[in-house]
Amino acid sequence: MPYCSSCGNQVTSTDRFCSRCGAAQPGGAAGTGGSGGAWQNSAFQATSPRTASTLCYLPFVGWIAGLLVLAAERFRLDRTVRFHAFQGLYLFVVWLLVDLIGDKVFEGEKIRWLVSPLKLAVFGAWIYMLVQTNQDKLVKLPLLGELADRSVDEQK
Repeated sequence: MPYCSSCGNQVTSTDRFCSRCGAAQPGGAAGTGGSGGAWQNSAFQATSPRTASTLCYLPFVGWIAGLLVLAAERFRLDRTVRFHAFQGLYLFVVWLLVDLIGDKVFEGEKIRWLVSPLKLAVFGAWIYMLVQTNQDKLVKLPLLGELADRSVDEQK
């Protein structure tokens, strides 16, 4: 029976990641590994990079997955997953700006009706990114994609 090359834990030949440290196993199909906290290993033990990327675009709660992805040692060197985490976080910030500031700025104004289409556009972008990311397509949203690229590059 094989052993983990990182921590020496006993693994099976079909394991893609070590159950103790989360390190990718030789012949495994997914990303890079490393040692991280127990919460990181349990949260992302069986999560593929595509699934982690897709979770970053869940409307209203994707920011939580984005933060977990950015904190996880397992995805530290996976540029694509980190890109989606940053872009998902930036999309959530746009939602907050439209929702919180838009309602306050246009409160009682005749142009307040502009806020609803903006909210719909952001929600539509979330759904679009969920579908595209689940199909393993790398889509860079205007402005947010550039910011996400820069953020990933600064992490190196």
